[in-house]
Amino acid sequence: MTTYWRRLKAVTAERGSLCVGIDPHPSLLKAWGLGVTAAGLEACSRRMIEALGATVAVFKPQSAFFEAHGSAGVAVLERVLADIRDVGSLSILDVKRGDIGSTMDAYADAYLADGSPLAADAITVSPYLGFGSLQPAFDRAHRYERGVYVLARTSNPEGGQVQLAMCTDREGSVVQEIIDDATRANHASRQRAIGLVVGGTHTSLGCDVADFNGSILVPGIGFQGGRIEDLPALFGDAVDQVLPVVGRGVISAGPDGPAMAERVARLLRLASPV
Repeated sequence: MTTYWRRLKAVTAERGSLCVGIDPHPSLLKAWGLGVTAAGLEACSRRMIEALGATVAVFKPQSAFFEAHGSAGVAVLERVLADIRDVGSLSILDVKRGDIGSTMDAYADAYLADGSPLAADAITVSPYLGFGSLQPAFDRAHRYERGVYVLARTSNPEGGQVQLAMCTDREGSVVQEIIDDATRANHASRQRAIGLVVGGTHTSLGCDVADFNGSILVPGIGFQGGRIEDLPALFGDAVDQVLPVVGRGVISAGPDGPAMAERVARLLRLASPV
């Protein structure tokens, strides 16, 4: 296996820069005529991969919707991750984990270590217990050639309360410190395994990603109000590193497979300048 950054660049060069979120909300399951059960969850998620797996570069399952169904839902998630591997796409498991010490070690082993049934190509993590608390995830990502996306400037409006706060011990905001720490870590490892999560819902980012040297995952496109066509102006020279995420905007076209595929094709046409 080669590094996550190189695998991501290869698959997006072939299929286009788009990540489809597997976000099976109960309302969407009902709209598909499925029960809000582990079986309904599995039918929706795996049908999406079957319909879109030949054209979508990256899928992002949202772990919470699977965990809500207990062990049966987690077993479905394991099969979904296997399906994503089988169609040649990459997986970003949206778990937003963040803790300290042995607990973060355990999370890192669960989602990033070879041989784990829940291992994904990349995961999302939260740095708000301190950027250094994420070191176990970074270590596993480097060891197993996987990726880690650090929450930086998130798409929700409440995020600015913490992310845009000014640091007392350094110049600049909390989010800028996280971006700068991630940039330095990527320079040190030379793997570019550490990415950022930066929402596409803002009129201005309030932070500088011009010197960042990894992948930038951009949620908030579609139902949250962000638009793919606005990303070049929002991200400037860093737009080539952007991976837009669309979830409900694709799932809502289902359960018709061709309708979902056409929705993806339209999004890819919009994303092609990105």
